[in-house]
Amino acid sequence: MLTFAAAIFFLIITPGPGVLSAAGVSAAFGMRAGLRYVLGLMIGNAAVMLAVITGLAALILASPVIRTVLMVASTLYLLYLAARIALAGSKIAFIDAEKEPGILGGFLLQPINPKAYVVNTFLFANFPIYPDAYVTEVVIKALVFNAIWLPLHVLWVWFGSALRRLNLPDRQQRAINVAMAVSMLIVVALAFAAQGG
Repeated sequence: MLTFAAAIFFLIITPGPGVLSAAGVSAAFGMRAGLRYVLGLMIGNAAVMLAVITGLAALILASPVIRTVLMVASTLYLLYLAARIALAGSKIAFIDAEKEPGILGGFLLQPINPKAYVVNTFLFANFPIYPDAYVTEVVIKALVFNAIWLPLHVLWVWFGSALRRLNLPDRQQRAINVAMAVSMLIVVALAFAAQGG
């Protein structure tokens, strides 16, 4: 169980579309908006988790066309987000939008988020806890997963909100923006590498 919990922690704490966009919503619109967005991410992730557990994700993702559509949609989103970060200039901003994304925005990200499928598939297909009691294992894994997932996403929201309140010199703020943009591009590159492999 400890190994499973550690795997969840390290898979979720690393920057991906969900946590980076949660920090971005918080940086752009404040803590409350970030928390509403995370609620949407959590509902969306529950849908992805259910699709993985039931095998529906494997069935859907077996289609090269659907896989390609999801990869293109997520790549375009990540490239857009990276551009917005890098071009934010001297203000710290992960995203620039006129209206906060809210719960629906968070929910809609998860079905096109390749990391959500990879993480859920990896965690639910590995780390046997009760090999002879599948339903019990799935319930326990889902509870442990969410007990770690939620605080880590709230931590990223807090991080975005804290960055919003900082009054850093322009040079440091630009460096943060560029570093965040580069991390998003690395996510895109890794996704393409995984797709090619």
